[in-house]
Amino acid sequence: MSTASAATSNTIGSSYIAELEHEGRVARQVLERVPEDKFDWKPHEKSMTFSRLASHIAEMISWTGPTLQFPELDFSKMDYKPFEPSSNAELLEYFDKNLAEAIDVLRNTSDEQFMENWTMRNGETVYFTMPKVAVMRSFVMNHIVHHRGQLSVYLRLNDIAVPSIYGPSADEGAM
Repeated sequence: MSTASAATSNTIGSSYIAELEHEGRVARQVLERVPEDKFDWKPHEKSMTFSRLASHIAEMISWTGPTLQFPELDFSKMDYKPFEPSSNAELLEYFDKNLAEAIDVLRNTSDEQFMENWTMRNGETVYFTMPKVAVMRSFVMNHIVHHRGQLSVYLRLNDIAVPSIYGPSADEGAM
């Protein structure tokens, strides 16, 4: 099924596809501007580096599959290694791959699956249990938007033009 037809099929997944395509376009525009020569830059000692924050955004889209295809995420059963791009091109390739895979997962997830509970835990410590539809909204989508906003500040602090996100930016034209 094409994205256009998925967007008109009136499922929870099709709604998320439309949103993820829009947010993905904007996120990609922000990621395109991350300068390789400033990958190690960060605004504060407690902040992530430019590269780590950008790659985290690219990673979060890939959380769609594990969220919708499994009942839980247990950190005690995994060995997480963050993605570390060596170039902006590699970052964008990773982001594009994750976005396409997320859209495919959404296209193939039933409304019933969205209503199943999902748990985040670390062994016996449970951080939360929510319906997958809520996890997609808060833990995946809102989380991406949050960090994309941080990344736009990194751009501003480095005198890099901030793209239009939800309307014109100070750098990119009026409506």
